[in-house]
Amino acid sequence: MKLAISGTYSSGKTLTTMALAQLTGVPRTHAKTMREILPHAVPGKTLEQCDAAELIQLVVRRYVERAVHESHLEDYISDGSSLHEWTYASVRVTVGINPNASIGLDEVEKTDEIRFYERVVSQLGVALKQYAKDTYDAFVHLPIEFPLDPNGHRPVNERFRTLSDELLLSVLRDELDIPVHIIGGSIPQRLEAITERFGLPRVMSIEDAIAKAGEEYAVLDVRSELERSAV
Repeated sequence: MKLAISGTYSSGKTLTTMALAQLTGVPRTHAKTMREILPHAVPGKTLEQCDAAELIQLVVRRYVERAVHESHLEDYISDGSSLHEWTYASVRVTVGINPNASIGLDEVEKTDEIRFYERVVSQLGVALKQYAKDTYDAFVHLPIEFPLDPNGHRPVNERFRTLSDELLLSVLRDELDIPVHIIGGSIPQRLEAITERFGLPRVMSIEDAIAKAGEEYAVLDVRSELERSAV
């Protein structure tokens, strides 16, 4: 089974997929974060400083890496999906290229740059949605239950997170008609529910899987993009 774990920022996708992979023995796939990509793609800039063209480059880089990682596996658990790259790009049409610059505004002015960006992202969506439709057997969507980590997800804010969550779900349900299961709760509750829902094997206890995932999560490189560039 090719199972995508969906959800927006700070929904717990990474820890959930790490623990689920440990629990089931099914490989986990993912794409690099923007923080990891930026020093190579747009040296010297933060995500807030990127323009529309640079954001499109980042979306394409993440999608290509994800597709390459998934191409040789028959079964896997994906941390996110190709829809996530498109969703985060699409919401910026509504909130602006830098979401924090539009806090308090009902809508942002559509400049020529934004209008062109919107057309490009729409066309990218054709490919990224088709990939999702053709590739993933089902989605598990993690609802917003945990506080947003501002340090880990700059320049995202609560409005951006909510809009992304709504767009992800609407595309899955209404446009692509991919089976999607909303599963929330604590990490143990999620693991119990997901393995039961899909009949996945368990090669260890849930407690051991979470402990091993915690060790894996603890060594993630969470430095900012500029700290990475300095090194």
